[in-house]
Amino acid sequence: MNPSTIFKKKTPTNNKVSRPAKRKNNIDLNYSSQWKLMYLRFKKHKLARISLVILGVLYLVALFAQFIAPYSLQSYDSKYVNAPPTLLRFVDVEGKFHLRPFVYELKSDRDPETMRKIFVNNEEKTYPLQLFVKGEEYKFLGLFRTDIHLLGVEQPGRIFLLGTDGMGRDLFSRIVLGSQISLSIPLVGVGISFVIGLILGGISGYFGGWIDSLIQRIIEIIRSFPTLPLWMALSAAIPPRIPVVTMYFYIVIIFALIGWTDLARVVRGKFISLKNEDYVIAAKIAGVSDAKIIIKHLLPGFISYLVVATTLAIPGMILSETAMSFLGLGIRSPATSWGVLLQEAQQIENVALYPWKLFPLGIVILTVLTYNFLGDGMRDAADPYKK
Repeated sequence: MNPSTIFKKKTPTNNKVSRPAKRKNNIDLNYSSQWKLMYLRFKKHKLARISLVILGVLYLVALFAQFIAPYSLQSYDSKYVNAPPTLLRFVDVEGKFHLRPFVYELKSDRDPETMRKIFVNNEEKTYPLQLFVKGEEYKFLGLFRTDIHLLGVEQPGRIFLLGTDGMGRDLFSRIVLGSQISLSIPLVGVGISFVIGLILGGISGYFGGWIDSLIQRIIEIIRSFPTLPLWMALSAAIPPRIPVVTMYFYIVIIFALIGWTDLARVVRGKFISLKNEDYVIAAKIAGVSDAKIIIKHLLPGFISYLVVATTLAIPGMILSETAMSFLGLGIRSPATSWGVLLQEAQQIENVALYPWKLFPLGIVILTVLTYNFLGDGMRDAADPYKK
């Protein structure tokens, strides 16, 4: 045996070679930011992604509402009071197929048994559905005046995709135009209450002392009032017959003054638990200002919670605005919102005879559910312990 082979240094064959961190979708998870990890977890929540798409469509409709709505809020016709939804057809009475959908002319008649007014189709006159038709003039996005609408039929034809209300106004147009108020008031109100709650809650938790006691007593006073009487008191302070824009501003202020208390208490608790951490004390010793400590060190510690809390607060404000308008305490005619549209559904007789008047309720339910599903997805994505 060759002696050199006896004393030859053997290299181990089972040495572990350090490998880079496991990658997910070509992204190094060890070097991903908090927002990137939240995004990756959010992508796995299919229901939240679908809800995000639906909400995007709803807000696009609200943004271009005057273009999408076939008729304006002032457009009504007594001949079509409580008319049922117009059915789009592709096949006529002769069995002929049409590439372009059409509607029949609506004619009013009397039920021979109940003598109630009913609507029947005049199959001799058809009106094809058209895109980019001329109608009532409006100001597109507040920039320029135009009379082009997304869809409609030629005059004297009428199209009511979701029927009409008790004054002969197109319900589809009113739902689309009402979305501008019902979807924007909660966003603006939550934004204002978010800022107020963040500032007052941060001051209360960070500084403590008499400032903390004062802010907490104010919160307790506001929360001690029942919601409905408080709405009534605040809405009674609003002068009657004021412009729609002013009424919009007042409603936003009411929601902002009521909705900031919950967030302020949560922010206060977070600040109390984080202000004694080592990195915060080290920043104080280093001479960092209080404002910089709050913005750079404390807020990033629970920013994901703030995003989730804001997302989940919007459905509550949508229901609040709908309830106020439904009770006649919020938006009033001639302006419209989904709550105003539901006022006609208060009577059981109206719902039984004209069930299409419940369409606004379906839109409210859809919007609230999509916001809740989106909030659930955001909450799961923001959970640092969720894999």
